[in-house]
Amino acid sequence: MIEPHAPAPPGTAPPRSGPGPAGLPVRPATGRFLVLVGVFVCAACGLVYELELVALASYLIGDSVTQASVVLSVMVFAMGIGSLLAKRLRCRAAAGFGAVEALLALVGGCSAMALYAAFAWTGDWGGAWTGGSSYVLVAFSLAIGLLIGAEVPLLMELIQRIRRQDAGGAVADLFAADYVGALAGGLAFPFLLLPLLGQLTATLVTGTVNAIAGGALVLGLFRQDLTRRARWLLVAANLAVLGVLGSAAVLVDDFERAARQEVYGKDVRVALHTDVQEVVLTGDTDGRPLGLYLDGRLWADGGDERRYHRALVQPAMNGRNTRVLVLGGGDGLAVREVLLHRDVRRVDVVELDTQFVQLARTDPALSALNGHAFRDPRVRVTAADAFGWLRRASRDTYDVVVSDLPDPGATSSTKLYSQEFYGLARGVLADGGRLVVHAGPVASRPRVFWTVDATVRATGLRTVPYSVGGHDRARAGTARAAHDWGFVLASRARPRLWTPPGAPHVPSLRAGARAAERTRLTGLPVSTLVHPRYAD
Repeated sequence: MIEPHAPAPPGTAPPRSGPGPAGLPVRPATGRFLVLVGVFVCAACGLVYELELVALASYLIGDSVTQASVVLSVMVFAMGIGSLLAKRLRCRAAAGFGAVEALLALVGGCSAMALYAAFAWTGDWGGAWTGGSSYVLVAFSLAIGLLIGAEVPLLMELIQRIRRQDAGGAVADLFAADYVGALAGGLAFPFLLLPLLGQLTATLVTGTVNAIAGGALVLGLFRQDLTRRARWLLVAANLAVLGVLGSAAVLVDDFERAARQEVYGKDVRVALHTDVQEVVLTGDTDGRPLGLYLDGRLWADGGDERRYHRALVQPAMNGRNTRVLVLGGGDGLAVREVLLHRDVRRVDVVELDTQFVQLARTDPALSALNGHAFRDPRVRVTAADAFGWLRRASRDTYDVVVSDLPDPGATSSTKLYSQEFYGLARGVLADGGRLVVHAGPVASRPRVFWTVDATVRATGLRTVPYSVGGHDRARAGTARAAHDWGFVLASRARPRLWTPPGAPHVPSLRAGARAAERTRLTGLPVSTLVHPRYAD
């Protein structure tokens, strides 16, 4: 007859069903420490996968707020589902955790390459949530979230196999290691992995670390929980994953080159990853005009960039222009237009990306296109964020301020189109000084354009909006449609819209002002730092 068990003393953990304590090759305290180290490493890898998807999707598809929201919300939702599904694997926690980590290393490690491939070969360039790269982004966010969510229940089971403790204490230990690991991964991605390895290789290396950590933990610490067949299957699976990731790392340069050619065409001449953005130069060979791309979007076309930069700069030069401030303009093309005026004595260029400026100085085609503007002794370049520089600006004032910055619809640029920014720009204007702003296309995005105008007027400046015909700054690989460029010229007194005597002619300025006026939207709220208004 089997006697019933005596009741457990108060304060002890309740009895558990399933396998007994693991036959550890180390002391329980050491085993518990190794499990927490595994939690730390896996958490760091998981956060790197999340950040990589957000960063790459923001670059490829655009609108960083939308991409971060989609990736994080889908991933957190999937983590909850993954935790529920992992309950079925608790009876085989060691084998389940080993399988989950191998699969997570494969999926997470290859996620960046898969997303880039979808962007390059499916033709999904526009940022709308209808194309291939958007679906791939959601699919990988879901898959990675499911696998990350499955980790905690299995790790909870494994750490309890080593030494029984109350559930609250075990959860506290696991989450402490998890959160510290997430901190390490979150800091390693922008400060170590991304600058040293780049987006694709960084993710592959992270997957490799993930596979080694997960496999070593299970095969080294809990191998007695596995059958002989399960051990060999897990070894084979991890070797296969490491083989895939290693092969991808070897071929990553060839892959990136092929994808870049698919995106930009076969005449890519320069591809530079700076600390701020990706800069690509195409053309200028076999009679093809130079193309300058910033983060996958056409920024300047040698065929019609003069029309854009003359329309941006020349109307603002109508008057005293001894001192000129150019915000952005790292390509030197706006500076070239400023330097056409002999009475200019000094041009201050505030550009965040110093590597971009260096390319504009040294690349033969780009420096020829900008007229070797950065060699002119009147030009002084400051490496700084335009908003921060204006906040710290001295009492120097400028006759002309040219804002040649990315489109206002880009999330990362909204602070440079805010009321606070224009207020700072107004503060450095001399008496009679003029501010000119690139405000995006008028015909296709009138709400954005007139929001810029309303925001500039909110600082007390009077404005004259105008547009000129051109082509849109489209994503690489897309057909460039007929478009327009919109600008806002502003000063304390109502500015005059014409070019000064002797300046290059800008055709149809008055007609462009009338065309812009026909699209006017009234009553639009201004855009501020805490309430940006530039969503389409």
